[in-house]
Amino acid sequence: MSAQKKRNFQIEAFKHRVVVDPKYAEKTWKILEHAIHEIYNHNASGLSFEELYRNAYNMVLHKFGEKLYSGLVNTMSFHLKEISKGIEAAQGELFLVELNRKWADHNKALQMIRDILMYMDRTFIPSTHKTPVHELGLNLWRDVVIHSSKTQTRLRDTLLELVHMERSGEVINRGLMRNIIKMLMDLGSSVYQEDFEKHFLDVSADFYRLESQQFIESCDCGDYLKKAERRLNEEIERVSHYLDARSEPKITSVVEKEMIESHMQRLVHMENSGLVNMFVDDKYEDLGRMYNLFRRVPNGLSIVRDVMTSYIRDTGKQLVTDPDRIKDPVDYVQRLLDLKDKYDKVISLAFNNDKTFQNALNSSFEYFINLNARSPEFISLFVDDKLRRGLRGVSEEDIEIVLDKVMMLFRYLQEKDVFEKYYKQHLAKRLLSGKTVSDDAERSLIVKLKTECGYQFTSKLEGMFTDMKTSQDTMQGFYARFGAELGEGPTLVVQVLTTGSWPTQASTTCNLPPEILGICEKFKSYYLGTHTGRRLSWQTNMGSADLKATFGKGQKHELNVSTYQMCVLMLFNNADRLSYRDIEQATEIPAVDLKRCLQSLACVKGRNVLRKEPMSKDIAEDDAFFFNDKFTSKLYKVKIGTVVAQRETEPENQETRQRVEEDRKPQIEAAIVRIMKARRVLDHNNIVTEVTKQLQSRFLPNPVVIKKRIESLIEREFLERDKEDRKLYRYLA
Repeated sequence: MSAQKKRNFQIEAFKHRVVVDPKYAEKTWKILEHAIHEIYNHNASGLSFEELYRNAYNMVLHKFGEKLYSGLVNTMSFHLKEISKGIEAAQGELFLVELNRKWADHNKALQMIRDILMYMDRTFIPSTHKTPVHELGLNLWRDVVIHSSKTQTRLRDTLLELVHMERSGEVINRGLMRNIIKMLMDLGSSVYQEDFEKHFLDVSADFYRLESQQFIESCDCGDYLKKAERRLNEEIERVSHYLDARSEPKITSVVEKEMIESHMQRLVHMENSGLVNMFVDDKYEDLGRMYNLFRRVPNGLSIVRDVMTSYIRDTGKQLVTDPDRIKDPVDYVQRLLDLKDKYDKVISLAFNNDKTFQNALNSSFEYFINLNARSPEFISLFVDDKLRRGLRGVSEEDIEIVLDKVMMLFRYLQEKDVFEKYYKQHLAKRLLSGKTVSDDAERSLIVKLKTECGYQFTSKLEGMFTDMKTSQDTMQGFYARFGAELGEGPTLVVQVLTTGSWPTQASTTCNLPPEILGICEKFKSYYLGTHTGRRLSWQTNMGSADLKATFGKGQKHELNVSTYQMCVLMLFNNADRLSYRDIEQATEIPAVDLKRCLQSLACVKGRNVLRKEPMSKDIAEDDAFFFNDKFTSKLYKVKIGTVVAQRETEPENQETRQRVEEDRKPQIEAAIVRIMKARRVLDHNNIVTEVTKQLQSRFLPNPVVIKKRIESLIEREFLERDKEDRKLYRYLA
């Protein structure tokens, strides 16, 4: 196929020019100008908008757009000047009404004019970068009407006066206010801000500065906060009714600054009604209001938190150091729990469970609970009291609540190993005397301690329960074999305790009565016959006994006594009078225990199964004791001096402390060796830091003790000092 020929197309201009009537533009503009006048004069019903649109279209098409645009500006300006005069002439309250009415009229007129000049708006204006018709109308309204010398200041003052009236409790026309404010916003955010908002914020600041000063002089803290909260809510409501939404953070900031931030310190420390008084009087509503208001301003909550922390620390310090309060350990711990409950409730109800406040509360408790070195002992005594009798008849849920509270206090202790020492002693006494309220509660607490401190902390406690169960089985086996042989003799119940698990101290065994000694020897031979490689040593200081006793006139009682007390009482089967020295020689009970034992048998009213001569509260070595024939009691079963855990005396406390310190030494050494094994070379300060970090879950090791343990390890060649730097240690494999 042959290639097609290329054709070039060319569009040529008209051969003749279209000539427009020179007067065409003037005539057409006159028609449009007349229409604009009619629109502003509310006579638009007789106009043909289609024809007017076509006229405006033709003017733009024939390049008369500039004439059309400038004519529009002049005509609108003329009408707006007339409107402005009418508005300026309006008196009093009619000023805003007139302004609002004329603004609505102007908007309607502007809509119609924009429809007529739509073609100019779409073509001529974008190409010449002029202001569109609607925007032009707004700008002219702003410049001619709003910014006229007589209107601008008057409008601002009128609006501010209405706001002031509303703040003073008067009712104003909010609908009219909303329309006027919206007009300012429609004219551009800068108009709203410059003509109204800026002045509104300044006037508000002055208003609230003055009002807050009046309030703070005449109100207490709670009332002041109520007024501040009400004012804040009023401003938020005002914004929602007739101000720009973007004004809300600005006006609330003004109220916050003038009513709260400027007076924070004075409010918090206000005499008889400040923060501390709110805590004392449990004013949760006021506290919640203070929290919600203060959180709105910088550093507001930190001021509240600091005052709360300081007050709790002072209160707690008084509680743990007051000699009268320390006398009763159970009451001491209960007061701590009540204090914690009180502030937990404050944080929950008033402070929105704020974590920073919870942390402040925890650090305060940790601070003052460790000011009293006996806190671990007292908490253990509290547990002992609850698990002996305090929780009898209480539901499982309530028991769990009490135990959880105890665990909360336990977490604050720095010397958890001291608590463990006492807890083990008290648990042993509960288990051996059968005085625990519930095994489930005991085990529940041990599980909680295990969760908190790990297996090592509770392994021995669990071993104690295992021993109790094993002992039951052992006794069943013993009586199965020897029951018939023993006949009517004394009944023996033995608890076999594993040496490492129980807090037993080396004690000299007292001389048991012959009636008891026989069955004890029988049990010993039975036990050693069934278990190889074991040794039994009797812990007579930890036992108890039930004795049947006959008094004068044949009155019979069953006496519940300790093993030591039993040994003493059984001597009176063969003697009416025994001196202190006779008893001491016959029983070989340690002097301290013997005196305590005789005191409980002879000096306690209602429990005095022995008589003492001479009568006195204390036991002397030349005292004589007699069987009290005249003893009477309404009860058949009489408990005499059953050992209940009591707070230790100062010497006992010192002794326990020394034992704890001794127990800590191998733990500190083990930590040092673990650290050095991993790090090989380390300086002294870092070792102290690392050891403290590893052991702080049990106790806070003393740096001096750590230094001594390092010296001991160097002597035993676990570590060596660096030859050049004496503060540097090396691990020796």
